[in-house]
Amino acid sequence: MASGENQPGLLAGCNAGRCTAEVLAAAQPYFDKYRGFAVAADQIDLAAAHPKVAFCDRKTLAQQKICCQLLGRCTFGLPRAHQTATIRDMENALYVVATPIGNLGDISLRALETLRGVDLVACEDTRHARQLLDHHGIKVPMLALHQHNENEAAAKLVRLLGEGQSVALVSDAGTPGVSDPGARTVAAVRAAGFRVIPLPGPSAAITAMSAAGLADARFLFVGFLPAKVGARKTAILELAAVDAALVFYEAPHRVTETVTDLVELLEPQREIVIARELTKMFEQIERIPLGEASAWLAADPNRQRGEFVLVVSAPPAREGLDAESERVLAALLTELPVKQAAKLAAEITGQPKNALYARALQLKDA
Repeated sequence: MASGENQPGLLAGCNAGRCTAEVLAAAQPYFDKYRGFAVAADQIDLAAAHPKVAFCDRKTLAQQKICCQLLGRCTFGLPRAHQTATIRDMENALYVVATPIGNLGDISLRALETLRGVDLVACEDTRHARQLLDHHGIKVPMLALHQHNENEAAAKLVRLLGEGQSVALVSDAGTPGVSDPGARTVAAVRAAGFRVIPLPGPSAAITAMSAAGLADARFLFVGFLPAKVGARKTAILELAAVDAALVFYEAPHRVTETVTDLVELLEPQREIVIARELTKMFEQIERIPLGEASAWLAADPNRQRGEFVLVVSAPPAREGLDAESERVLAALLTELPVKQAAKLAAEITGQPKNALYARALQLKDA
């Protein structure tokens, strides 16, 4: 009894200090029985272990089992029947649960509690989610919710929430709705008037940024660039002057093409962090000058395998022109001759026309 008389509520109103030795002796078999579980020595069922505790509040005990926690509120590892008193009743809501991006140990205690307590888990791939749930001994019904059926699945979740159920939403890895299915579901649930409760956790973008070591003051999460070459190059050019590090996701079969375009269209003195298979067995994080990135990938076929996060450092500072002036000038140059583009850019941004003209010539010659 860690807190003695400070925990009378957990003992159904009994005086914990007066009964400590007596209850502990009676509870010893329960410690032995559940010692093989994760926190077996941390809690027991006092109602079953000692009649005085059960007698103190029969009405309450008839409605729910009251468990004494000697070292906190954690209930993970015990059979589901022994969790009802310590896991609170789940609110009628949609829980957006971040899950590991690789290492199954990278899941929060709160996420585990939620996944154990909800009525249903909506997941991108039931086979993938089953591996995670089985790893942690969680048995909960599942519903497939992916990019091809999200509208229909979201409507079903709204109906279930309307019946008073609680639902957890997970993707295959990371945070739902961030380059993964989930955004339309969250919007539908909100529109129906139900609460959405986010549980923070793993994110490939944040994981890569934490290991990048870039000193840029801000970053822009882009996610996946367009698959088609023309659209991808246009998107990169639109991002070229953004005064922030750029964070991309990329698949293994397109990473070489994407890196080639980044090298071609961005300044070679910028740096790139190539992070692949984050938190997995073959994790690799390499920071090199952008101009060397294509050669680095080509040097070893294994470097082109896995799921990628690419982080490109912010553009180098240019004297006289800020990022917004660069963006305006670049946009005008796509439609106008150099002289007209520089003149119009000066009128829009207030920057010196000569500086804009000189920069326009550089961009045209690049």
